[in-house]
Amino acid sequence: MSRFVSVALVGAAMLVSGNAFAANYNAAAGKATYDASCATCHKTGMMGAPKTGDKAAWAPHIKKGMNVMVANSIKGYKGAKGMMPAKGGNTKLTDQQVGNAVAYMVSLSK
Repeated sequence: MSRFVSVALVGAAMLVSGNAFAANYNAAAGKATYDASCATCHKTGMMGAPKTGDKAAWAPHIKKGMNVMVANSIKGYKGAKGMMPAKGGNTKLTDQQVGNAVAYMVSLSK
């Protein structure tokens, strides 16, 4: 029983952290996806997208954690300041590619 409790506590701590699986994303690999599919909006702020490199615009998103940002990017997002279609409108992207692109943008926006 104590092993079960230990595993449950570790799992809960990982969920609370919001960044438990952030290491699964490769920012360097995300550059190609960003250039091909994300830059159109994130370089200009189109549709309210936070501009890559704008620390103030990215801070509230980064605070939510990688898992939330990636999930929103995969399924689409509508917020007070803008919206993003699922996978940025490129449904051919894998979830991993989207996560890598998010990691790339975050690495430039901290």
